Amino acid sequence: MSVTELRLLPKEDLITTSGVDHADWNYNPALSYIMRRRFELVRRLLPARRVHRMLEIGFGSGVFMPDLASRCDELYGIDIHTHVEEVRAALAERGVAATLSRQDAAHMNFPDTFFDAIVSVSALEFIQNIEEAAREIARVLKPGGLLVGVMPAKSAVLDFALHTLTGADPHEDYGERRERVIPTLLQQFRIVRTLRFVPIYTAYALELQS
Repeated sequence: MSVTELRLLPKEDLITTSGVDHADWNYNPALSYIMRRRFELVRRLLPARRVHRMLEIGFGSGVFMPDLASRCDELYGIDIHTHVEEVRAALAERGVAATLSRQDAAHMNFPDTFFDAIVSVSALEFIQNIEEAAREIARVLKPGGLLVGVMPAKSAVLDFALHTLTGADPHEDYGERRERVIPTLLQQFRIVRTLRFVPIYTAYALELQS
């Protein structure tokens, strides 16, 4: 699938939900190609078949949800920002039905084994309690289900370039959490496939350990 086939929420519908929500970069001439590659990686790692229930952790402004909605029967999303209803309304205006709620990934209010697939795009590295979040993700994911996560690489050169282009400070945003996410997830999951947009993003498909 090519990047141009992505179904994203249009720029005019995007709501800035926090200081680290940069969904508008998907429409920035200097950044859009890089930003959209994250979504392409996710689509390549998700099951080819449509799944029943899918969760997006850190849905932000909902920019990726139109695409995810076409890949599941029921779409859910959690985030810690306070603009859940505004994002839900923006998605509904575009015909995207999603059950959104304000929740921390470390304390999710879903039944055990509820989801067939869980997606997180540039969000896991922002979670303060990644250990508890990993246990919660394992709890709500069905056996045989898939966790697909995309995370930025840690590189002083890339961090400097991002700061120069956008003013964002990756160290301030992530701290040292980029290095902790995968080792922590591997306590509950195993990696079944990895894709890279070198040297910027790495996408992982993970399954629960047996």
